[in-house]
Amino acid sequence: MSAATLSVQDLSWSPGRGAGTLLQPTSFALAAGRILGIVGPNGAGKTTLLRLLYRFHRPTTGTVRVDGDDIWTLPARLVAQRVAAVLQEQPGDFALTVGEIVALGRTPHRRGFGGNTGSHDKDIISDVLDRLDLHGLASRHLSTLSGGERQRVMVARALAQEPRLLILDEPTNHLDIRHQLEVLDLIRNLPLTIVISLHDLNLAAGVCDDVLLVQSGQTVGFGPPKQVLSEAAVSDAFQVITRREQLSRSKTDHLTFHLQNKGPHT
Repeated sequence: MSAATLSVQDLSWSPGRGAGTLLQPTSFALAAGRILGIVGPNGAGKTTLLRLLYRFHRPTTGTVRVDGDDIWTLPARLVAQRVAAVLQEQPGDFALTVGEIVALGRTPHRRGFGGNTGSHDKDIISDVLDRLDLHGLASRHLSTLSGGERQRVMVARALAQEPRLLILDEPTNHLDIRHQLEVLDLIRNLPLTIVISLHDLNLAAGVCDDVLLVQSGQTVGFGPPKQVLSEAAVSDAFQVITRREQLSRSKTDHLTFHLQNKGPHT
């Protein structure tokens, strides 16, 4: 695995037919190997932006370039060899085993989206099953797994794709604390460029090299977490009172939140 550069220029999207623009023109650049966190309140445009990055939506304006190539000028198969996505939406009743689902990640690398699973593919599949602690579930059907286990399977399938850019939409949802930490530790150590949407701002600050804060479809800030996630910016975006404090043991910064004119809420 290796990392890609990502360049987004004047990217916007509207569903059309008189609907408003859900994402206003957005631009940023991400060097190879960086982790970018997309944060903002519900309805801010986070998922819309991610869908543009993995070529689900065609931009109304602007471009997404991976390693300098506009992803809409490349065949879908070549884009799938560079970009993989782990979504919040999961298949409800897949009649496939965990091992078979993870093996689907190798599809873009096979001629004509077909062919048998060769030894190289099998090695990659085995490796990602190990990374996500899924070997013991390899023969289980997805419908028999918990929500957290299904999420780990989707991450494994994306890694089997051997992407250079990995996009994750709230990957820690449905995971217990241990598996949240395992997935985040994996993300930190993957030699990939990663774009991840997160609700937990402290989590984003701890994991991400850069943060993009969006509000009402517009970019509020882009850059290092401590710079972008200021008390004022977070308070305005989320309509809460925000305080930056320092944890006594770790000496790390930690954001706390309170409802306006009400008691503490964390």
